[in-house]
Amino acid sequence: MRVVIAGAGSVGSSIAKELLSNNHEILLIDEKPEVIGRSGLKGAKWLIGDACELTTLKDARLDEADVVVSATGDDKVNLVVSLLAKSEFGVGRTVGRVNNPKNDWMFDDSWGVDVAVNTPRLMTALVEEAVEIGDLVRLLTLQSGVTSIVEFTVPQESPIVGRTLGSLILPEDCTVVAILRDDASITPSPDDVVEPGDELFLIAAIAAEDALRSVLLAVPGESDLPDDGAPVDAPGLP
Repeated sequence: MRVVIAGAGSVGSSIAKELLSNNHEILLIDEKPEVIGRSGLKGAKWLIGDACELTTLKDARLDEADVVVSATGDDKVNLVVSLLAKSEFGVGRTVGRVNNPKNDWMFDDSWGVDVAVNTPRLMTALVEEAVEIGDLVRLLTLQSGVTSIVEFTVPQESPIVGRTLGSLILPEDCTVVAILRDDASITPSPDDVVEPGDELFLIAAIAAEDALRSVLLAVPGESDLPDDGAPVDAPGLP
């Protein structure tokens, strides 16, 4: 995979290092030549220039990139790079770094951003995920603010403990994608029984998060099960 990263600061360099370790082709764009010497990135290619300039992006052969990452410390630059990558070069996937949470609303498809990474918000979510038991925590927003990855840690006395995933009537556009139990990742199936302390990871439409929260927190009623007590198949599970 060919990845172009605008901004070779600590964030851009860290992303490049991880991608290089996975054998991806990396090109970094930065205005400061000195970043090359201090980066320590072996195998990366470099282009010194302004990533907001079309000539620089042409020199970077952005039309051949699979992904463009805008990782500078300036939100205006990250938006412009994402927009140019989409509108002028047809890049299939763009990732934009959000520095100021107040600007989060702009990082959507209207500015060519496929995935916005809001570091302060992500850190907040990870803190909440570590301490918030029994509530739904949004970890990451995907697809231009339409879909999210959420986490729910099952409390000891949760009404869903002992129930199978297949008996949970999840809202439309909500899918359990993983269960973390005793530091082991489990691929979910309708027959898996929910245990206290399970961390459920779901992909959910943001508009359905409130309904999903109600399902995970609600006490199951008789209407949740058919007359014979058999579990009802849940939408979104294979």
